[in-house]
Amino acid sequence: LYKGSFPYYLPDAIEEPWKVVWETAFVKIGTDLASFGELLGISHFMETIQLLMSFQEVPPTSDEHVTVMETAFDSVPVRIYIPKRKSMALRRGLFYIHGGGWCLGSAAHFSYDTLSRWTAHKLDAVVVSTDYGLAPKHHFPRQFEDVYRSLRWFLQEDVLEKYGVDPRRVGVSGDSAGGNLAAAVTQQLIQDPDVKIKLKVQALIYPALQALDTNVPSQQEGSHFPVLTRSLMVRFWSEYFTTDRGLEKAMLLNQHVPMESSHLLQFVNWSSLLPERYKKSPVYKNPTPGSSELAQKYPGFIDVKACPLLANDNILHHLPKTYIITCQYDVLRDDGLMYVKRLQNVGVHVTHHHVEDGFHGTFSFPGLKLSERMKNQYLSWLIKNL
Repeated sequence: LYKGSFPYYLPDAIEEPWKVVWETAFVKIGTDLASFGELLGISHFMETIQLLMSFQEVPPTSDEHVTVMETAFDSVPVRIYIPKRKSMALRRGLFYIHGGGWCLGSAAHFSYDTLSRWTAHKLDAVVVSTDYGLAPKHHFPRQFEDVYRSLRWFLQEDVLEKYGVDPRRVGVSGDSAGGNLAAAVTQQLIQDPDVKIKLKVQALIYPALQALDTNVPSQQEGSHFPVLTRSLMVRFWSEYFTTDRGLEKAMLLNQHVPMESSHLLQFVNWSSLLPERYKKSPVYKNPTPGSSELAQKYPGFIDVKACPLLANDNILHHLPKTYIITCQYDVLRDDGLMYVKRLQNVGVHVTHHHVEDGFHGTFSFPGLKLSERMKNQYLSWLIKNL
């Protein structure tokens, strides 16, 4: 049902609907202001939202449980959270990558700062929350490269020793675009002979994993679900690669994959990878072959470093123990579901938590009961497996 004039579709199953309306109304106001400013030629859409979000950043303030500091890992800014209670043993280490569509957010944003200090305290772990270059100023592969450089720096023996981290108990985690980057750098790391310390786990929170098929069932069903609509997700994907709005238009029409790259669609074939209950889409159309020119100009959308679902089985087989959260009311639901199936098919130990009443971005709404339940399940998995 629709809640009055609320711009998103709120299914009956969503808990505390009026809280969701209140929380997400601010998101809608921000995106409307950004759209209006862009229409008038005042500012790029993403830059306006970046400015609005900068007012929600908090300083690296230590509290009674956690010491918080800022530094740089190989010139990439990071925020580090270290539990204050004494420990006789080396601690777990968790490398966290924030979301925001590769265009927005920072480790300093209050929602990520809150999550990181909570995780550090409850998990008794050293949490490194990394920043990275954002679009539209920076495009792929800058975001991937920043995160990978930062992670490689953290995984050096002397750096882990400095922060009291057990090299056998290091994991990577991220949400949304951060989940995309977490999956991508984890794949890259297992192929890097220069990195001796490997990850024990990866935890992906409603990750974006492919940009080839923008018409999978969840993209159709979730075109007006809270926070992340299909059109906004396509805008994020296109901005990741270029400010050329031509790519965005082609992606909205699902006409951006050239014929010579059509073989990659086997890796995102939802009809074979999704459980039956998610194959309800009545108007599905296969991607229409697009212009080779777009792929030549912006090859990122067919690059496994941007789209981890494109990895072959030989790579996936070597991935560490994995935790994946998907939400029923999320355009990215099927990305996560397909990754779960592909990892299971090659023998990776996967724990999949599907949230029937969840929607994209739930972790960032701490006032919701659902958010607390999801974070506690995430923490429980990390306690058992990291």
